[in-house]
Amino acid sequence: MKSKKIILVVFLLLAVTFSFAQEKTRKQLRKEKQIEKARQTSILIDSNEFVFVANKAFPLGFRDIDLTTNPNFIEFKPDFIRSEMPFFGRGYSGIGYGGDTGLKFEGKPSEFTIEKGKKTYEIKAMVRGKQDVFKILLSVFFDGNASLTISSNNRSTISYNGEIAKIEKKGDK
Repeated sequence: MKSKKIILVVFLLLAVTFSFAQEKTRKQLRKEKQIEKARQTSILIDSNEFVFVANKAFPLGFRDIDLTTNPNFIEFKPDFIRSEMPFFGRGYSGIGYGGDTGLKFEGKPSEFTIEKGKKTYEIKAMVRGKQDVFKILLSVFFDGNASLTISSNNRSTISYNGEIAKIEKKGDK
């Protein structure tokens, strides 16, 4: 009778031990999540079609501005770039008083390159707007977060932090 209890206790201890051994630690789960996010980001960059949505703006010489309640985006495609980004900063010329609509432009980029670095993807583009030329530098980290810098002839340089995502088609919602 005593040996049956010992065998039962040993069996239960082994069952409990093996069940806990199957669970992954938080560190392992976090690492797997990072790997999956990096894979998704890589697929998105390789498709050459994605959208950047900013959550903060960093105008030159001013404090950072929260954009979470301000709709904004810049769509990247190799043959077409469309921007609806707000602008905060100094305008030099070609901008009428009160008529500034932000960094709203669209067109075929005269330059569009994607380079993979050690920690980021660097996307460089140049788009000619109606009255200005926009130089765009987008640094995308492997976790999907990104930093965008836009410089132009008629305005001061401005930077944004945000993330990239898949371009939503009208019927995808």
